[in-house]
Amino acid sequence: MTALDEAGRTARLMWVHFEPVHAVTYFHPRARAAYEAVGLRGYWRGYFAGRSAPLGATEAGPVIAAFFSFAPPMVTRALPAVWRLATPQEALRARLTGAVQALAELTYELPETHLAEAADLLEQAASAAQTAGRVLGAANAALPIGEYPLARIWQASTTLREHRGDGHVAALVAAGLDPVETLAYKVAVDMSPVNLLGRGWSEEQWHAARERLTQRGWLSGDGTVTDVGLAGFEAVEEATDRAAAHPWQALGQDGTDRLRELLEPIARSCHTLIPAGSPIGLPALPG
Repeated sequence: MTALDEAGRTARLMWVHFEPVHAVTYFHPRARAAYEAVGLRGYWRGYFAGRSAPLGATEAGPVIAAFFSFAPPMVTRALPAVWRLATPQEALRARLTGAVQALAELTYELPETHLAEAADLLEQAASAAQTAGRVLGAANAALPIGEYPLARIWQASTTLREHRGDGHVAALVAAGLDPVETLAYKVAVDMSPVNLLGRGWSEEQWHAARERLTQRGWLSGDGTVTDVGLAGFEAVEEATDRAAAHPWQALGQDGTDRLRELLEPIARSCHTLIPAGSPIGLPALPG
């Protein structure tokens, strides 16, 4: 295994550990309640306001581009209308409040020293994230650092998550995949279409995407994934891993290993919230 391959493998392993921490903002009832408390009722209002708030009171266009997988009409129904319900600053406070309350419930058995050390190492990794060309990663990296360990853990995990996601979108674009083709491929592999119907694409768009993937040789005539498709998407995943490697190279092997050890119980507890077949596509933690 080359050094580049090893760096990518480490990046993917660390993603499996910090992504569940970020994901509490989507799946924990306290997170939803925090959005509702500032007037963002309904799951998608909280989602679009909370995730795009680091960009400011943006219109739909930049969010359609940065979030990648949502049909434009779905985004335009939410933005900029959500900013009449809550300001970006209120949305940011709500998302952090809800995330911290969720993590407090999930990590109450862990000592403060454990959480503080995890926060320190996560922030070191996040501060090393190269944000050129990564809009969501950069916007989250520019937010103020929290005072308390759980706030710091969640925000650093979110910066790393969006940094990786920006790189993933770049890899998809470089591979010539559009949003609905990407989702159609994932459904053909192992993802429930029920969990993706809320992303706003019409049945006609789904059908056309499957047709394009078939013409490309990624899907067979019966809709199953071909070896060409598997190899093509694995190349996308490998490019994503390589693009996400720098924070862990900067943290060093010892620091990364220690952080993974500290995140293990946190991630396992958070992972219980993530529904099977979630669009996040997060595998189970190893071991």
